[in-house]
Amino acid sequence: MPASKKSAAKSKLPPKKKLKAAATKGDGQEKLISSKVVYEGKLFRVTQDHIVTPTGLETTRDVVRHNGSVIILAVDTTRSKKDPWIVMERQYRHAAGRFLWELPAGRLDPGEEPLAGAQRELEEETGYHAKKWKPLVEYYASPGFLGESMKVFIAEGLVPGNAHPEEDENIELRLIKLSDVLKQIEKGNIMDGKTLSCILLYHHLRRARRK
Repeated sequence: MPASKKSAAKSKLPPKKKLKAAATKGDGQEKLISSKVVYEGKLFRVTQDHIVTPTGLETTRDVVRHNGSVIILAVDTTRSKKDPWIVMERQYRHAAGRFLWELPAGRLDPGEEPLAGAQRELEEETGYHAKKWKPLVEYYASPGFLGESMKVFIAEGLVPGNAHPEEDENIELRLIKLSDVLKQIEKGNIMDGKTLSCILLYHHLRRARRK
């Protein structure tokens, strides 16, 4: 491509901007006119919301409403601080039709504080208690239709105990080195979204602190 055409093409590109913090309520928010529950189950309910977009368009949105979930990145540094061991679970997921490797996680009970829920889920699924807790991140897995917020905590100073999972949970528990988890991610053997995002963010932050 001639130089003059290259420069013309470049001039049409939008200017680079830094990412801003996510807006809460206000700018460009859709206005809710009405909402009705069209399905209610044990874990979630589905609402059909009549809304008006910022451009004035009236439409409907089908939304899965959920109490929210917690994810626990339980880390054991007693064997190695450079390459800590991560508490991982393997269980069959009917919706996916396969066994998946995952971090411990679970839904919040109505009105339950996220940290309390994370502590409860870690003990129920793995038997571990943790002496130190800190938040890692909060995110929405699929905000186009799912209202579930995922709050992630790092748990350290692990103390083993007896697990007592729910009766329909059949969980294989394993401690795996972080480096091995990352290798399995690269090979495509870990397909659970929450586990991918949390492990990769944790690894990124550890590397950034060492620089």
